[in-house]
Amino acid sequence: MSADTAPVPPDARTSEPWREFGVRLRQWRRRAGLTQAQVGARVGYDHTAISRLEHGSRKAPPRLARRLDDLLTAGGELLAACEAADTAGRTGPAEPDPAPRPPAAVAPRPLPGEPEGDASLFALPPGVTLPTSLPAYGLRCPVHGDNGCSVPRLTDAVALHSAFCALGPATTSSPALDDDTVHALTALLAACLRADEERVWPDAAALVERTLHAITRWMAVPSMPYHRRLAPLAAEYAQSAGCLRLFWGRNGTAMAWLDTSLGWAAMAGDAGVEVAALGDMSTLARLEGDGPSALAYARAMGRAAEGRYWAGALSELYQARGHAVRGDAPATLSHIDRARSLTDLADERDGTRAPWLSVASLRLRVESGAAGALRDIAAAIGDRRLALRAVESGRTALSLLAPGMHASRALFTIRMADSYACAGDPQAALAVAEPVLAVATAGESTLLGQEVRGLRLRLAPRWAGRAETADLARRTGAGVRRPAAARDA
Repeated sequence: MSADTAPVPPDARTSEPWREFGVRLRQWRRRAGLTQAQVGARVGYDHTAISRLEHGSRKAPPRLARRLDDLLTAGGELLAACEAADTAGRTGPAEPDPAPRPPAAVAPRPLPGEPEGDASLFALPPGVTLPTSLPAYGLRCPVHGDNGCSVPRLTDAVALHSAFCALGPATTSSPALDDDTVHALTALLAACLRADEERVWPDAAALVERTLHAITRWMAVPSMPYHRRLAPLAAEYAQSAGCLRLFWGRNGTAMAWLDTSLGWAAMAGDAGVEVAALGDMSTLARLEGDGPSALAYARAMGRAAEGRYWAGALSELYQARGHAVRGDAPATLSHIDRARSLTDLADERDGTRAPWLSVASLRLRVESGAAGALRDIAAAIGDRRLALRAVESGRTALSLLAPGMHASRALFTIRMADSYACAGDPQAALAVAEPVLAVATAGESTLLGQEVRGLRLRLAPRWAGRAETADLARRTGAGVRRPAAARDA
């Protein structure tokens, strides 16, 4: 994470009590050993908002002060300072929330084939098509569910999407949300997720987030008649945007979208999306080395769909990964065993509340996650046997991947290569990684980029001074980059 953001000059309306709140916030944050970016990611705000709070240039809403107090275990001190500052500043104009959630992403830029100045239109690139019917790619229609329904033709879907993005809820007191629009938005998300996984459309993530901003405007008005059918789709879009941001290394924005997804999933009663969002939040915490938070999110996954084997299996899996970050081998292995046992108990009926999760995909997730946990714990304690078990889990996960899942295949392949490196077999590591390194297009901050960087660092000490090390450093450093289209998304 980057160092603290430079001070922001206080504006003329900021009172001394808010500067006092900022001083206390900074003290508690530093006592917790967290950066502004890490705190922002955990409470769903951009790091610049945390900087402004610390320098007294913005006021903290009570709900944010409460979350900060809980996060930093300040024992009520931050909440009390917020209340005191709010009381002292009642005579002045109210200050807006420093970063309303979900936060605004980068300004939309035209997609390929999209006219300048019209952000609501889109064009699918060659090879990318809308599904003709729903469910598709793990997404059900919020109106018709498993019964299925037809998707409008592409030209009609483009027009419906454009109208939805242009028409805000402020246009009329009770805007309509017809079935065809719901079908078009659901099918569009399915097409974007498939295209991103197959790496055939770098701008898929941008279109997902752009549509999500329109959904946010519709959902901003409470208790509207369209909420019942839009809330499930809103939750899916927010979780998907968070997952895509996570993959591309935009962790702060990812956490904000995922937190928003949880609220909409609760509104829709969709335990499947809630579990998926909590899993991504656990991953974000783990990537930042925050084992306790990773474990807390993982345990919440089981509670979100209590009694469901698939949810229990995923909860155990993410707990295994959280314990691996902490170097706890017995706990890691125990949770992996329980995840596999619950997977064996799952059947298709058990997955009805998570349409994106068949028994086959559950087994894939468990084996790929087990490979990561075993690799992490093997690296932490230097256990070659656990590294070889990670290799076997990685090989199983790769065998379960469906054709076309290029992003997952690259990630699992590098993870298996790294497992070989942890087992002390650099030749096997390079042989496994070779096909992926030749075509990798991940940036240093992406999930794949982090796996590649870990492999490079693991191999360097073993092959110090050898030509292979220099070649690996070249190809996993400057040679591995993110496409410009995805970088700007």
